[in-house]
Amino acid sequence: MAERIVLEGAALSDCGQVRAHNEDAVFLDLEAGIAVLADGMGGYNAGEVASGLAVNLISQGLMNRLPLEKPAARGELPGARGAAAKLVEEQVVLANRGILEAAATQAECAGMGTTVVVALFHWGKICVGHVGDSRLYRWRKGVLEQLTRDHSFLQEQVESGILTEDEARRSTYRSLLTRALGIDPEIEVEVGEYALDEGDLFLLCSDGLTDMLEADDLRSIIGHGEAPTQDIAAHLVAEANARGGRDNVSVILLRVPAGFLQADPWWQRWLPGHS
Repeated sequence: MAERIVLEGAALSDCGQVRAHNEDAVFLDLEAGIAVLADGMGGYNAGEVASGLAVNLISQGLMNRLPLEKPAARGELPGARGAAAKLVEEQVVLANRGILEAAATQAECAGMGTTVVVALFHWGKICVGHVGDSRLYRWRKGVLEQLTRDHSFLQEQVESGILTEDEARRSTYRSLLTRALGIDPEIEVEVGEYALDEGDLFLLCSDGLTDMLEADDLRSIIGHGEAPTQDIAAHLVAEANARGGRDNVSVILLRVPAGFLQADPWWQRWLPGHS
């Protein structure tokens, strides 16, 4: 079996400069190649309950299911939807159900909800699933690209040509979401899969970061040499706070190191014939 080489990465979540408590939640397991970030909403502490449930249910569901996947099940035909995409969607749907059940049985949690963005690294690809306006970006060879699409009223206005990107950024309706976990029994999860390249850097973040920093700011900070991911994460959060920190700020950084694409998945150790 090839040497197991894990991702490089860091996760950081901060209250910001205005909020009294943190309603964001993050999970990162570099060996498993799993990252989950959620931004909760709701009265009292219900937002942090929703985000915590989403992160815990999705991360544990993925950790429990991945060792059960047969390698052949992950082989993908051209144009076919991979098993990992189905697995990510399944776990997000289950998390939505769990949040709704908790809200129905706990009066103080009624109406709670959360955004979520999930990254699962598998067989030379990254599978990205998201609901809401928490985002995932990819930095590759000097180019920053947003791989997720906000599920928000303003994004729909931009896509329909009613507003420009700049007008949407200045709008007071930026927090209006069209999708979130914990709102409806049926949830549509947007899932995409992308081939990896050595040196790729991925950023998962809540809107507490992107409301404070524009794309050019992200490029400037992320593209600053080969700084450790922990330093980049700290720099991003510090800059968002320096510009007002109006919301909780959460980031997860993941870098694909040399040799990662040739290494065996972590769960192969449970398969017969591997040691």
